[in-house]
Amino acid sequence: MIGRVIKIVSNQYTVLYENERVEAVAMGKLRLKQSPVVGDFVKLERLEGKMCIQAIEKRKNQLIRPSIANVDQAMIIMSMVDPDFSCQLVDRLLILIQHAGIQPFLVITKVDVCPMSDQMKEWIEDYRRSGYQVILHAKGEQSEELMSLLKDKITVLTGQSGAGKSSLINTYLPDFEIQTQEISKALGRGKHTTRHTELHEVCGGWVADTPGFSSLEFDRMSVQDLKDALWEFAKAEPCKFRDCVHENEPGCGVKKGVEEKTISSIRYQHYLEVLHLIQNRKEKY
Repeated sequence: MIGRVIKIVSNQYTVLYENERVEAVAMGKLRLKQSPVVGDFVKLERLEGKMCIQAIEKRKNQLIRPSIANVDQAMIIMSMVDPDFSCQLVDRLLILIQHAGIQPFLVITKVDVCPMSDQMKEWIEDYRRSGYQVILHAKGEQSEELMSLLKDKITVLTGQSGAGKSSLINTYLPDFEIQTQEISKALGRGKHTTRHTELHEVCGGWVADTPGFSSLEFDRMSVQDLKDALWEFAKAEPCKFRDCVHENEPGCGVKKGVEEKTISSIRYQHYLEVLHLIQNRKEKY
C-alpha cells in the first residue's frame, strides 16, 4: 500500500491513500533512520488495528526549510507595492529553487493598487524573456492561468513577507488555514504563523502552508553548485573551462550571453552578488 504524507503534527501522520485520508504512525526502526516528511510517498501496512508507515519511497527532491519532499514547483509571490517589488530577492530565490531541482514561477500581487511603472514593466518583460512564467494578480480575482499551474502539482509558497501569500490562496480556497496579520506599517513587513506542516488541496493540486524558503542563506551551496544553479545559464555557449564560475574567466559563454543580451544582465549581476557571498564565506574558515 503506497500513500502520500499530506500532514504531520508531532508524530502523527495523515496519509492520502486511494483518495482517502488515513492516520498513521511511523515504525520506530524507520524513525531511527529517516523520518517521513510531508510530500513523501510511503509504504503502509496495517498492524494490530492501526496503519503503520514501514518505508519511504525514493525522493526526487527535498527541502530543509520547509521540510517537504517531492516538490514540483515553487510559487514566488511578490507584491508590486507595499512592500515594493525586489528583483534581488526574486533572483536569490530563483537560485535556491532551481538548485533544489524545482520549477519556479512568479506571481505579482497588488497590481490593482496603483498604475504599473515603466520600471516594473521592464522587470516583468525581463523575466518573461528569460523564460519565467509571470502572473499578475489583483485582489479577489481568480486567474485561470494560475489555477491551471496548480493542478496535479505540489507547490510551495515563498516570497516577500506582506505580499499576500495567504490572501492569494484564500481566493481559491476560502478556508485555507494560515494565520496572518495585517502588514505592519512601522516595519513594512507582514507576519506569518504556522502550527504544523500540511498540504492543502487547491485547484486540483497540493499547496504547502509553510513560509516557503524561509532562509536566504547560501551556507549549503558551494561555488560549483552556484555556477549551474540558474537554468537560464544553460542557454549560453559552453564555457572554455569546465570549472568556469562566470566571473573573470576567458571564454565564458555566460558572459558572452550577457553581452549579446541573450541572458539577463540583471540576473547575472545578482548571480555575481551571491557568488561573492559564497566566496567570502569560504575565506573566513
